[in-house]
Amino acid sequence: MSKVASNNKNTGIDLYTWSTPNGRKVSIMLEECQVPYRVIPIDITQGDQNSAEYNAISPNNKIPAIVDHDTGVTLMESGAILMYLARKYERLLAPIGKKYWEQMEWLMFQMAHVGPMLGQTHHFVKFNPGKAPYAEARYRKENMRLYQVLEDRLDRREFICDEYSIVDVATWPWISRFQYQQMDLLDYPALCEWYLRLSVRPPVVRGYSVPQELTIPVPEEELL
Repeated sequence: MSKVASNNKNTGIDLYTWSTPNGRKVSIMLEECQVPYRVIPIDITQGDQNSAEYNAISPNNKIPAIVDHDTGVTLMESGAILMYLARKYERLLAPIGKKYWEQMEWLMFQMAHVGPMLGQTHHFVKFNPGKAPYAEARYRKENMRLYQVLEDRLDRREFICDEYSIVDVATWPWISRFQYQQMDLLDYPALCEWYLRLSVRPPVVRGYSVPQELTIPVPEEELL
C-alpha cells in the first residue's frame, strides 16, 4: 500500500510518527486497513515533538498522532488511534459484545502495562545500563512477568484474542524490541511462535518500516 495519500493535503490521513513501538502500531494498522496515508516524520531524537506546530496536533508532545482530513478528526495516543481506524474502516475490532470487551481488556493491558513497563526497561537496561541497578532489576523482573502473562495467554492460541485484532497490532511492536529488553524469546515458545507468525505478515512488515526503512529485528532463522 502506497504511503502517499494524494497531492491534496486537504484529503486523506496524515500520520505523524517515528520509528518507535507506539508509532509502528499505527502505521501497521493503516497498512492492515489498506488505505493510503501521508507520513510526516517527527524526529524525537532532535526534539521535533516539542515544536509549537506539533503541540497543536498532539498536546502531550508524543508520537504518534493523526489528522484525518476527510472527517476533521485529529487524534493523539496510539490506542485511541487504533480504535478510531478500526471503527472507521471496520477492521480488526469486534462489534460491541463479549468479544469486543475481551479485546478492550487486552488492549488496555498493552496500553497500561506492556508499553509503559517495557519502555522503562528500554530506558534503564538498554540506554542507561549501570546507572540505576534497582530500576534495572525492577523493570527486568516486570518485563519477565509480562512476557509470562502473554505466554500463558497465547498457549494454544494463534492470536491474543483468538482472531487477529488491534490487540496484536498494538502488542507486537513492543515484543519486537525483545533485544532491547535482553529477553530470549525461545524461553517463551508460544509468544515466540506468535511473534514469528506476525513478523512475516505483509502489512506488519510494511508498517514496521515507517518512517524509516528498517528490517524485522531478528530473522526467523536465528530464532529456530
